[in-house]
Amino acid sequence: MSYDRFLAVCSPLRYTSIMNHKICIMLAGIAWLSGLVNSIVHTFFTFRLNFCGSNTINYFYCDIPPMLSISCDDTSINETLLLSIGVFIGWTPFLCIIVSYIIIVSYIYIIVTILNMKCNEGRQKAFSTCASHLTVVLLYYGSAIFNYVRPISSYSLGKDRLISVLYSVVTPMLNPIIYTLKNQDVKNAISRQLTSRKII
Repeated sequence: MSYDRFLAVCSPLRYTSIMNHKICIMLAGIAWLSGLVNSIVHTFFTFRLNFCGSNTINYFYCDIPPMLSISCDDTSINETLLLSIGVFIGWTPFLCIIVSYIIIVSYIYIIVTILNMKCNEGRQKAFSTCASHLTVVLLYYGSAIFNYVRPISSYSLGKDRLISVLYSVVTPMLNPIIYTLKNQDVKNAISRQLTSRKII
C-alpha cells in the first residue's frame, strides 16, 4: 500500500502503467505466501507439543503464545521460531513501509509534491491519504510486533489480550471506515441520512 500511495501521489499520470495487474498480483502473492508459510511452520511445530492438564486457553482466539504457555513440553524451539519468524514477517514489512515513507524519497517526495500543488483541496486529499495509511500501519504493526517479538516469559495474558484486540479487531474495523469516509459519495449519503433524521 505504501508503494501504491507513493505512485498515486507522486506519479499520478504513470500510475496505471506502473501499478499494473502483474505487479498487484505479485505484491498480493508475496503477502499471501509469507502468511501461508508462517502458518504451516507454526502449525507443524505446535502439533509436535504435548499438552497436559487444562487445555483451556484464557484468550479470545487460539494464538501461539497462549498455546505455548499450556504445553508441558520444552517450547524453546517454538519460542525461537515465533521470535525469528515474527522478526521477519513483522519487522521486515513494517521497516520497509516506514523507510519508504519517511527516510527514503517517498514521504519527502510526497510532501514536496503535495506542497507544490496549486489546489488546496488536492493538497488536503493527498495528505489525508498518506496520513490514514500510516496511522493504520503504525497501529497494526506496532501492536503485532509488541505481541510476538519478545520472550514468552514476559507474556501477560491480560495485556496480550488487549493488544491482540488492536491488530485483530480494531485495525480491520478501522480500514473500511478510514478509506470509505474519503469517498465523496459515501460522505454525501451519510450527510443525507443525518439530515433526514434531524428533519423527522
